[in-house]
Amino acid sequence: MDINEKRGDITPHHQDAFGDEEFAEVKQCGLLMVAETSSLGILSLPAAVAGLGLVPAIIVLLDLGILASYTGYVIGQLKWKYPHISSIADAGELVMGPFGRVLLFIGSILYLIFIMASHILTFTVAMNPITEHCTCSIVFGIVGIIVSFRFSLPRTMRNVSWLSVASFISIIAAVFVTMIAVGVQNPGTVVKAIAEPNLVTGFTAVASIVFSYASHNTFFNMISELRDPREFPKAFAMLQCIDICLYLVTGAVIYRYAGHKVFSPALGSAGPLMAKVAYGVALPTILIAGVIYGHVACKSIYLRIFAGTSRIYNRDWVAVGSWIGIGLSLWVIAWVIASSIPVFNSLLSLMSALFGSWFTYGLPAIFWFYMNKDKWLSSSRKIALTMLNLVCLCVGIILGSGSFNCANNA
Repeated sequence: MDINEKRGDITPHHQDAFGDEEFAEVKQCGLLMVAETSSLGILSLPAAVAGLGLVPAIIVLLDLGILASYTGYVIGQLKWKYPHISSIADAGELVMGPFGRVLLFIGSILYLIFIMASHILTFTVAMNPITEHCTCSIVFGIVGIIVSFRFSLPRTMRNVSWLSVASFISIIAAVFVTMIAVGVQNPGTVVKAIAEPNLVTGFTAVASIVFSYASHNTFFNMISELRDPREFPKAFAMLQCIDICLYLVTGAVIYRYAGHKVFSPALGSAGPLMAKVAYGVALPTILIAGVIYGHVACKSIYLRIFAGTSRIYNRDWVAVGSWIGIGLSLWVIAWVIASSIPVFNSLLSLMSALFGSWFTYGLPAIFWFYMNKDKWLSSSRKIALTMLNLVCLCVGIILGSGSFNCANNA
C-alpha cells in the first residue's frame, strides 16, 4: 500500500524531546520554519542574481524551490511511516544503521553550528554601519554571542516560536526598506538578463540559492513537537509559499535597481543612511533565526547525552546546568568559526556545499528510496517518482562536489 494511503490511519505520536510538556500548533511550527529559513539566505539572493543574470537566477530559484518543496514532503512521509524518528540522526540510523546515526548527527550539528556562525557574522556586519564605531568586530561578535545565548535558554520550541513573529516582520520590513531605498537612489541601473560568470562566481551564486532553502535537517525535530505530526504539510506549505515568493521578489527587485554593485548581505546596498535603518530593522531576525538553529543543536546534543535517563524530563540543577553548558559551548564555537571566515558569501557557500545540498536534496531522495524499496518500478507513478528522486540525488551530489572549491574560496 502506498505511503499516502496509509497516512490517514496513523495515530498522532507525541514525541516532545522533554516529555509531554508542551506541543506546538501548526501556525507556531510554520512561523518557526519561516523565521529560520527566511533570514540570512534571503540577504544573499540579490548578489546571487547578479552572479547568474536575471533570467537564469529566476529559473534556478523556482526549480530548486520546487525540488525543496518535494523533498520536505518526503521527510514528512518518513516521519509518518516511522513515528519514532525525531531527528535527522534517527533517520540516518534507520537507513544506514549505527554508522548512519553518528554520521548524520555529527553532520547536522556541524551544519547548525556553521549557521549560528553566519548569524554572528551578520550581526557584526550589521553593527558596523549602525554604530559607526571603530570597535573591533570581535567585540561585536561577543555581544552577539551573549544575546543569542540568552534567547536560547528556553528548552521547548513553544517558548521560542513566538519570537519568530518578530523575526518574520523584521526581515520583511528590512527587505522592503532596502528595495525602496535602491529604487529611489538607482532608478536607471543597467542589469544583465544573462550573465557570464566563471566557475567560482556561478557556483557561489547557486550555493547561495541552495542555502536559502536549506532548513530540512531541522524538520524532524519540529514535526516531533507538533500536537499532530500529520499537520506538518500545512506548516510546510506555508513556509514554501512565503519563501519562494519572497525570494523571487527580493532577488529580482534589489538586483534590478542595485545592479552588479549589489552588496551581500543585500541590506548594504541601500546606501549609508538607509543601510543603518535596514540593518537596525533586521536585527531581530539576525538574532532570532540563529537562536532557533542554536536551540535545535542544543536539544540534539542534550538528547544524545541523556537518552534513556530521567534527565531528559527533569528540571533539576544537573539538567538545567547541562542545557546551559551545551548552549554556551556551541555559541563560542560558532563565534570562532565566524571570526575565521569573515566573508559572508564565502561562509554561506561553504555551508551549502558541505551540508545544505545533502540535507535538502540528497538525503531526502535516499530516504524515499528506502521507504519504497522493491517498488521503484512497480507502476508508472513509481517510475516517475523514482526519476524525480534520482534528479534530487544528483543535485545533492553535484552541489556537494563543489565543497572543495568553496573551501578554497572561503
